[in-house]
Amino acid sequence: MTALDDSAPGVSASGRGGRLGRDLLALAVIAAIGVAGYFLLPNNLALLTRIITLMLLALSLDLVTGFAGIATLGHAALFGAGAYAAGIAAARFGIADPIAMLAIGAVAGAAMGLLSSTVILRGHGLAQLVLSIAVAQLAQEAANKASWLTGGSDGLAGIAPDPLFGLFQFDLWGKTVYGLALGLLLLVFLALRLVVRSPFGMLCRGIMEDPVRVRAMGAPIYSTLMKMYVVSGAVAGLGGALSAISTRVIGLDSLSFNLSAEVLVMLVLGGIGNLFGALVGTLVFVWFEDLVSSINPFHWLTLVGLLLIAVVLFAPRGLTGGVVDIRDRLRRRGGGGA
Repeated sequence: MTALDDSAPGVSASGRGGRLGRDLLALAVIAAIGVAGYFLLPNNLALLTRIITLMLLALSLDLVTGFAGIATLGHAALFGAGAYAAGIAAARFGIADPIAMLAIGAVAGAAMGLLSSTVILRGHGLAQLVLSIAVAQLAQEAANKASWLTGGSDGLAGIAPDPLFGLFQFDLWGKTVYGLALGLLLLVFLALRLVVRSPFGMLCRGIMEDPVRVRAMGAPIYSTLMKMYVVSGAVAGLGGALSAISTRVIGLDSLSFNLSAEVLVMLVLGGIGNLFGALVGTLVFVWFEDLVSSINPFHWLTLVGLLLIAVVLFAPRGLTGGVVDIRDRLRRRGGGGA
């Protein structure tokens, strides 16, 4: 196992020590890349912050799809719930402390996760996908109709977060919000590493792989998956609240089907069932999209499509899965030569 692999639980003391070391290494790698981005790309901090908000959404989707086997194309509903809750708290009720806004977003995302899971988990396979899309469309339409609260199709503006911890003003260059985003990503990533390796996380994985056997063992399936959906909603809500803090405006696109579909593509690109895959897939997709669209604004979607086709054909387990496969191949060859 490496820091790229979240699949094995490990029960021995040495195994737990090894996992702790890998977790610390993973956090160090993420922090190093984040700090490097801060110094190397000081004029692109807004883009880097957007990448982190989408990373949080991709991580939340990975929880339910990669570790619980729940098919969904409506995960933007959880993200949008967090964004609108945090934005409304700041713009309508004056609750502009950024930490409070993040907490409100997490609670709203978890609540939307609980509400939507009661509907989505009633179906299976294609029916589950259709139900998830329907839930997201209903959430978007509700936000559009409640224009007195959400701003409707014009969007919700007037979001002005207070200084972080009362000391760090949110500047036009995005330095403060980027630091907040990076710190939040590190905390969430570590927490989710613990969740997916916990007995609860392993139970979710068991339900995904063999629900009949898990049911025969007497373990609750519906309530377990619902709990995972709530955890996923809290993470997505954090991403939505962070988006509200960073952009200071919220539109209906935060609840759109396009966002749900794009984040699923990011997850497939990086590797489903691997928390690092969610991060890598989001980084590669958004960065490639931004680069190609600036070079060729008319045909950039074609190039993005070609990238996805290449990854699916040559690395069906995603970019991180491809790296693990290459590493294993090299190890086998080295062992055979010895």
